[in-house]
Amino acid sequence: MKAHHRRVSLLIGVVVSSLLAASVAVGDSGRAPAARKERAKDPIVIGHRGASGYRPEHTLEAYELAIQMGADFIEPDLVSTKDGELVARHENEISGTTDVEDHPEFADRMTTKVIDGVEVTGWFTEDFTLEELKSLRAEERIPEIRPNNTAFNGLYEIPTLQEVIALAQREGVGIYPETKHPTYFDSIELSLEEPLVETLRANKYRNKRNPVFIQSFEVANLKELDEMTRLPLVQLINDTGKPYDFVVDGDPRTYADMITNKGLREIATYADGIGVNKNLIVPRNEDNELRAPTNLVKRAHRAKLLVHAWTFRNENTFLPEDFREGDPSSPLYLQAYGDAPAEYALFLGTGLDGVFSDNPDTAVASRFKFLEK
Repeated sequence: MKAHHRRVSLLIGVVVSSLLAASVAVGDSGRAPAARKERAKDPIVIGHRGASGYRPEHTLEAYELAIQMGADFIEPDLVSTKDGELVARHENEISGTTDVEDHPEFADRMTTKVIDGVEVTGWFTEDFTLEELKSLRAEERIPEIRPNNTAFNGLYEIPTLQEVIALAQREGVGIYPETKHPTYFDSIELSLEEPLVETLRANKYRNKRNPVFIQSFEVANLKELDEMTRLPLVQLINDTGKPYDFVVDGDPRTYADMITNKGLREIATYADGIGVNKNLIVPRNEDNELRAPTNLVKRAHRAKLLVHAWTFRNENTFLPEDFREGDPSSPLYLQAYGDAPAEYALFLGTGLDGVFSDNPDTAVASRFKFLEK
């Protein structure tokens, strides 16, 4: 335990030292920090797919719980129905998040498709009308980690984007929609960008003063959206691989190339922020132990980009060894909560502008504690 605390203290010390050095550098140059106006605000908490640590993800009930827990934004991942309606699902393949397998009337809809270069078998939103999807009910995606959430299986509908917006506006929070597989949906003539922008405009989201961010792992559709709307855009970046549209176009760049200084400047020509896998901010080694923080946040701010990190979760299975708690031999060890507040403190100390969290209550409390110091 003592070694654990020494390692955590060292990591936090490195973060603080880096921030002090950055502030000195800004003072010497006489320039205001990049994105000063945005970063002067408290870091935002984004309810990742709602409060998905406590309810089946991408349901109005999960979003509503996230709001009650203090989330500033709720995040719907968007896919299309057969009749062009945008609905909130993590993937267009829905056997893992709905009870579609229990509906004999849809048995013949099971099929195999290639989605972003990967062969996937199941049931797909684009093969259902909205009315048909509304007859399904949500189920917990990771029941082996969150068995308590299975108590809510079969209770909640699949919400539309419009229903998510209505909830957000009624409760006074922001929305953070993600376009899922935009190249694929373009290929089947169910483009996501136009109905997304039209729905946002119809709901009075018009410029960067509105509480909304639009995010995507792909680049071409963000550039297209940049021509269509003045709303802020966020380039999602993983810790491995490359955007799928780069694969299609033969673009040699990877996500790693996109977070070089040159890559960040390129992103800043069409987006307002980056949403990054948190391992790019504080990496882990092969033993799942934290290493020293990188300078990605500092460099992104220099490029005038906001930085939001994903995904923060309370369970040991998602935490680094540094913050896991309990008896590793216990059959419930991976389901058990670790020291998630310590992880938030470490990451908020890097200067992050926001966190995506499955447990918004923990994120909000940790932010409060961090800002009180």
